[in-house]
Order: sequence, then structure tokens, then C-alpha cells
Amino acid sequence: MSPDLHIMPPEAPLAMPEQDFAADFHDQLAPGSPSSGRPGLWRLLAFAPAIAATGGLFWLMRDWFSGGGISWTEAVLLTLIAFNFFWISFTVSTVCLGIVSLSRQPSRPDRGRTDSLRVALLMPVHNEVPWYVLGNARSMLEELRARGGQHDYAMFVLSDTRDPAIAAQEQASIEALRASLTPDLRIYYRRRAENTDRKVGNITDWVRRWGADWDAMLVLDADSLMTGRAIARLTDALARDPGAGLIQSFPQLIGAKSVFARAQQFANGVYGAALAEGLALWCGQEGNYWGHNAIIRTRAFANSAGLPHLRSYSGRNQLIMSHDFVEAGLLRRAGWTVRFLPRIRGSYEETPATLTDHIQRDRRWCQGNLQHLRLLRSRGFRSISRFHMFHGAIGYLLSPIWFALLIMWALIGHGEDASVLTYFNEASPLMPVWPEITEPRHMLLIVVMYAMLLMPKVLGAAALPLTGARLADFGGPGRFAISFLSELVLAILYAPILMVQQMIGVFRTVLGLQKGWAPQMREGGRYGLRTLAVAHMLETVSGWALMAGILSGLVSAWLLPIAVSLALAIPLSALSGHTPARRWMATRNEMREPPITRAARHYRDELRNWLEGQHTATPAE
Repeated sequence: MSPDLHIMPPEAPLAMPEQDFAADFHDQLAPGSPSSGRPGLWRLLAFAPAIAATGGLFWLMRDWFSGGGISWTEAVLLTLIAFNFFWISFTVSTVCLGIVSLSRQPSRPDRGRTDSLRVALLMPVHNEVPWYVLGNARSMLEELRARGGQHDYAMFVLSDTRDPAIAAQEQASIEALRASLTPDLRIYYRRRAENTDRKVGNITDWVRRWGADWDAMLVLDADSLMTGRAIARLTDALARDPGAGLIQSFPQLIGAKSVFARAQQFANGVYGAALAEGLALWCGQEGNYWGHNAIIRTRAFANSAGLPHLRSYSGRNQLIMSHDFVEAGLLRRAGWTVRFLPRIRGSYEETPATLTDHIQRDRRWCQGNLQHLRLLRSRGFRSISRFHMFHGAIGYLLSPIWFALLIMWALIGHGEDASVLTYFNEASPLMPVWPEITEPRHMLLIVVMYAMLLMPKVLGAAALPLTGARLADFGGPGRFAISFLSELVLAILYAPILMVQQMIGVFRTVLGLQKGWAPQMREGGRYGLRTLAVAHMLETVSGWALMAGILSGLVSAWLLPIAVSLALAIPLSALSGHTPARRWMATRNEMREPPITRAARHYRDELRNWLEGQHTATPAE
């Protein structure tokens, strides 16, 4: 085996210029596309209820504080509460729109013959387990071969692997896989000498060297898995819509074994459909890109989405880390549509196995999403594209705001005489005074705020019959109820911990402490008590401080769920990696396993056994 294995078709160069964020741009190849549906109306129905609910909350709470008018500190507190409540309300209104969309009969696409497209399935890898990635790759190729059809597909494994031992396994696995495939199944491989610009540079290198020969590219992650039907439906949708630059599918989570991963998988499988439908409805043809399980028109991407480096505040060039949102915005700026088709089933991915692995991935995403704030004033971006980038950043910035509210609520107390800051309130009229939450209207408002946090889950579960799912798909009514309540309890327990960790991620990014972009540990790491104690020190100290305040009567008992979660952060983090019973929080993809996941497992085992056999045989040769 050559140490520099390179199995690629002849080069077909395609120019991919870097875009200028200071200048407008329209791709002359973009034919434009007629407006789909009524996105203006759906956006009004998504945003207006959230704005109205937030305004109502602000109006009801404005008389909670001192009768002598609202001080500037009380105004800041109210503004922070209202800002958080808007995003909660916006999620609820999006889910409600999704239920409306699910209840409507979907429009059937034209079933006539479409143009034949040449589609490259791109799988960028970086220090991944070779047999796992290639087992998935083979299962997708075999499904496409069995399905047939007019489109032409080939798989490209684009390696940026730096570890020499993994690279050697990778290349041996490729050669073994190619030897076992029928001639009509094509899989190519190249490993870059330098992984310049990470995944962005990896895809760009393929476009510039081979892109001209391919009408479209379907971008995958190392853990992506898609059925032949899902791939064909995405390809057909792109072929029928000449104005589409990118079409994103809705990946379902699979393969979860640990407590934390199974909770994430259950939430995705039960609540995700309604949220995704609502998102697709108000986005219209100005959707977003999640970096994988999406098909992209190659020339549109080459002409419109070349990413430059950003200039940092210190004067250094910076790679755009979370490139997907920006690439979607650039395609839309150039005149191409970006669509989201959540009803295409058979698109899968995996999720981190433990809370610690999730936090590590989340910090990388935080670093990339906060970068987007610097691009909001770029020329030519559509308003919705700017909103997508802003929304991504706000998802992380809300955590410091929530934490600030938590501290203020705890310090202010639940009554004028019980406040920790009674002395300071007497000394300074600027300190806000939290009211005693004893009046029914006050208690009702707090209950409503907590209920709004849970509403997307309740509505998503209620909408399950509209998706074609039955409770039998989740093990029956009893098992579904247990799973639903289990996920709800775990979500309540883990949410405060994630809030603190996201806040830490924000500060690490702002202070320049977040470095690198290490590959995800697909099987999950193993973390000792010492590691978990260090990782969750802030949550633990904060939680026990809140508990002490609640027990002494200085802090409102309404904060008890948050205090318990934070105080138990270390054992909860340890629990996240444990493997529960197989049918606990089971999803429809587990109760009725798709053939492609069985096939992928078979091909992974086959390739792993071959590699282990080669490793065992080597010393004897």
C-alpha cells in the first residue's frame, strides 16, 4: 500500500473565488425562483405572537417593583427577562406553525422525468475511525445501486487525517473496500498534505480541482447516514428547481446508547418534527444550512460561497469556523434559493454520547456562532439570512443573560425584608426589589413562564399523529409516557448545567481562550471523578449556594429545581455516560429499525474484523 494513496478521477478544475463581504454580489447563473407559498404571512404569524406575548409579559411585570417608578436597574432586569421570553415565545409560535403545516395536505411535486444529475457524495474526515466511516459509505452506495434511477452518484472520501496510524488504517480500509465493491459502485479517496482551513478548505479543494464534472454535491459528516430514497428525493428536488442552490434535509438522531444521548435522540424524534415544519414554513426559500446531509448545486456554490478569512481584532487572519450559516447566506445573496425539506425521511446522524462530549462540541459551535455577529452588517445579505446568523449567536449569548437573571433573583430575594441585599436597598434606591410572589397573579405569571419552557415538548408530542407516527412506534402508550416523563426530567436537570457551560464557552471565546477544533469523539470519552469535578466546579458551588439561600429563607423556593440541578452537576454528568436498558426512551427508528442502519452495522463489523485480522497477521508475516 502506498503511504500517499490517491484514488481520484481526472481533475476538472472549477474556479471558486473568495467573496467580498463589503460588496454586493449576484450570480449571473442564478435564474431566480418564484415565491413559494406565503412566507411573509408565515413570518408574521411566527414573529407577531412572540412579540405580543413578550410585550404582555413586560406590561404585567412592570408594576412588580417599587411604587415610586422603575429605576434603571429595574428596567435592565425587566429588559433581560423580556429578551429571554421573546425567544421562548418564538420557539412556541414556530412549533404551532409546524402543527398547522403538518395538518395540511402536502403539495405533491411534479412526478415527471427530471434532468439527470451527476452527484458527488462528499465525506470529509479528520482522524475518524475508518471502519465506521466507510461502513456508512458502503451502505449508502449499495442502497443507491439497488434503487437505480437516472442520476449518477459517486462517493468521495476527503481525508484531512493527521494521525499517521489512523491514515494508514484509512488507506488500507479504502483499498479493501474498493476490492469488495462491484465495478458500478465508485468510491474515491484523497488525503491532503496539509489540512489548510479545515473542513472549509477540504471542500473548497475538491470544488476547485474536481467540481466542474459534477452538477451537485451532497455533503455528509463522518457520522452521516442517508437512505438511497432520501438521497434520490433530494437530488430530484434539486433537479426540478433550477433556482435552488441548496436543499437541506432534517437529520434524525440514531445510534444513541447512553442516558444523555438517548434523551437527545428521543427529543429529536418526538418533538423535532413540528419544530422543523414550522421552521421550513416561515423560512420559505431563505432557509439555512447545517453543514451536512444537504445537497448543493456545485457551480452555484463555487461562484457564490467562497469564504475569505476574517480580520481579527488583533489584526490576524481568522478562519470562519461555523461556515454553514455563512455559506447559506452567500448563496441567498447571490440569488439562489436555500430550501429546507423536513419531510424527506431517511436522513440520519449521531449525537455526542456524554454531557462532557456535548459540552466540548458546543464550545466549538459557540466559537463559530459568535463570529457571525461580525458579519451581520455585510453587504447584500437578506434579512432572514442575517436573522439566522443572529439567532445562532443568541442561542449562546442567552446563557450569560439567564445566569445574570439567576444571580439577580437570588440576591434580590423574594421579599423586601428577606432580601440578601436589604442593606444595599436601604443604602441605595438604585437596587431593584423583587416582590413577594404570594399574590395569585404573580404566582400565575411564574407558572406561565415555566410552562412556556415546556410547551414546545408538549405540543411536539401532541403533534406526533400528524407525522404518521403511532404510540406503538415508541413501544406503546405506557412506555411512551415513561419515556416522555424521563426525557422531561432529564431536560430539566441538564438545562441549568448547559446554561453555565455555555456561559463559560462564551467567555472563553470572548477572551480568546477557546483554541482549536478537535474532532468529535463518536463513541464518547471516559471521564474520571477528578475531571468531572474540575469541569463542573462553578455549577456545584453555585448550586449549593442557592440551596443554602433557599433553606435560610433568603432565596425564593421557585429556584429550587435550578439549585438541585447545579448542586448535582457532577453526579449528573457521570450519569450521562451510563448505558440504560435498550428500550428506554426508544424511538420509532429503534422499534422498527431501518434496513440501512442494519446494513451499515454489518459493513462496519465486516471491515473492522478485516482490519483486526490484518493487524494480527502482520507480526507473523
